[in-house]
Amino acid sequence: MTNAAHQQPRASFDAWGPWALLAAGVVAAALSARAVGMDRTGWVVSAVLVPAAVVLQLCWGRAKRKRPGPSRTGVFLFLLRWAIAFVLTWANPFFAFYAVTGYYTAVRELPARLVLPGLFLTAVTMSGSEIGGWPPHGLILWAGFFLVLAVNIGLVSVFTRYSQQEQARAVVQADTIAELERTNTALQQALDENAALHAQLLLQAREAGVADERRRLAAEIHDTIAQGLTGIIAQLQVVANAPDLTTARTHLERASALARHSLGEARRSVHNLAPVALAADGLPEALKKTVADWGERNGVRAEFTVTGTTEQLHDEISATLLRIAQEALSNAARHGRPTRVGVTLSFMGDEVTLDIRDDGTGFDPAAVPERTRSGGFGLEGMRARAERIAGSLTVESEPGHGTAVSARVPLVRDDR
Repeated sequence: MTNAAHQQPRASFDAWGPWALLAAGVVAAALSARAVGMDRTGWVVSAVLVPAAVVLQLCWGRAKRKRPGPSRTGVFLFLLRWAIAFVLTWANPFFAFYAVTGYYTAVRELPARLVLPGLFLTAVTMSGSEIGGWPPHGLILWAGFFLVLAVNIGLVSVFTRYSQQEQARAVVQADTIAELERTNTALQQALDENAALHAQLLLQAREAGVADERRRLAAEIHDTIAQGLTGIIAQLQVVANAPDLTTARTHLERASALARHSLGEARRSVHNLAPVALAADGLPEALKKTVADWGERNGVRAEFTVTGTTEQLHDEISATLLRIAQEALSNAARHGRPTRVGVTLSFMGDEVTLDIRDDGTGFDPAAVPERTRSGGFGLEGMRARAERIAGSLTVESEPGHGTAVSARVPLVRDDR
């Protein structure tokens, strides 16, 4: 409950509470006048002070609207109301209904140093009414008055302390709620900033992916098409200087073969711009077709295997694994000269692994030079692809003992 919720019932009691208690005191005094022996003087006093109490309450309400909280005006009005209530209680003890208002308003209308004196004055008025009215007659009634006064003061002290504790708890609670609201606001701002940062990182990752793809294509064009064209030119130059027709025909056939190979590489590079195989099939089926086509094209025994429970993967995961497989197979065809290749796609809990193994010539991974502007792309490109989707890529190879490429990436399901 907020501090405003505590203030609402208090404000309501400030508005109608004194009026209701004054009305209750007037009714009770009128009904009990004969029983308590109320004389003519009491009636006259009541007839004068009750309207005075009404005027006082009207003035008090106007003063509080101008200046709420403790003030000198509030102290004066509190003492004046206590005096009216004391005299009315002297005239008829049942006017104590009106006097009890002092218990509530002392804490709210008086400065802290005057709260206890104000409560004490109210307790004096209430004690006098509780022993039958003012003044006490005889030693016994005076003794009873002081006893009742002591009880009232004790109760007032207990309830005042309890009220102060409740008020302190309400203040602490209000401060805690305000602090939580500030924390929630700061947290929401942090979440908004994180969302903006996440969007920025996605954009940067996308731009990095585009740059990587451009570098890969540039390197691949250099490694395949450009080298093929260079070979064709070299063969044609030999043809131009050939001493006989047989030599010229041989080099023309070599140039033609290089041209067909370069055309195939160009088509493959264009195909790799987007994994068209994934448009109609899932990753397992696309890999199966890719491996089969590669084996048929290169005259190599190629086998594809799936292990684990097949999942529908996110497009980026599928595209990355398919391109890694295509790159690894292309490297095997260009450099390894294998007679057998095995590709395995494994679904293992929250990970997917892709293994490409061949029995080719192999190489020393530690001796592979870093890619230069004129160098190859393969291993570095595959590793970059895997790391871009929080995965990893390992290569195991040894000269004369084949090569094993293993890509391990998170299993991210298709969210469509």
